[in-house]
Amino acid sequence: MDPDLELLERWRAGDSRAGQDLFARHFSDIYRFFEYKVGADADELAQRTFMACITARDRFRGSSSFRTYLFAIARNQLYTFLRRLPRAEHVDFEQTSIVDLMPSLGSQLGRARDIERLRLALVSLPAEQQLLLELHYWHELDADSLADVFESTPGAIRVRLLRARRALRAQMAELELAGAAAPTGDDSQDSMLSALSQPEPAELASEP
Repeated sequence: MDPDLELLERWRAGDSRAGQDLFARHFSDIYRFFEYKVGADADELAQRTFMACITARDRFRGSSSFRTYLFAIARNQLYTFLRRLPRAEHVDFEQTSIVDLMPSLGSQLGRARDIERLRLALVSLPAEQQLLLELHYWHELDADSLADVFESTPGAIRVRLLRARRALRAQMAELELAGAAAPTGDDSQDSMLSALSQPEPAELASEP
């Protein structure tokens, strides 16, 4: 018997744990369905989808897989959400894109792709460069503190930071060309992304 249908039948019979297991099997898929489309509202819409499933669980007749049934509910939840946006009540979804209705979504997803590229680029660097950048930008250790951690001097640390930033930029450029990106969203990455967009310090700009 299909594991989903078995869990559904147990759930209908009053086994609440079976219902929890059923949702756990599919939450990540439903969340990803919304993530690219509504950004920060994905979690709420995923929960609404499962709440709607709870309300309508006895309507499922097994003519499709339970997973397919969930996606049908998710689609309805998405369109209900979008139609509540300003001037979107009577929108034709065969003609209008989601970005047309949520202009900020494009920039949110673009930022998320940049963050994921940053993470992928960081783990591709030599370990010492990765740790140096993370300790400096994420944990706010200055050159003096980094010199203690890396058993070096502040001047040498500044040069190493410069080289690490250059290596990171190059790695991110390669990933961009390869199309490596997937939205995740994390404010902790902003300081490093900002630093990569800034010109090099004048005193180090000529460093090889």
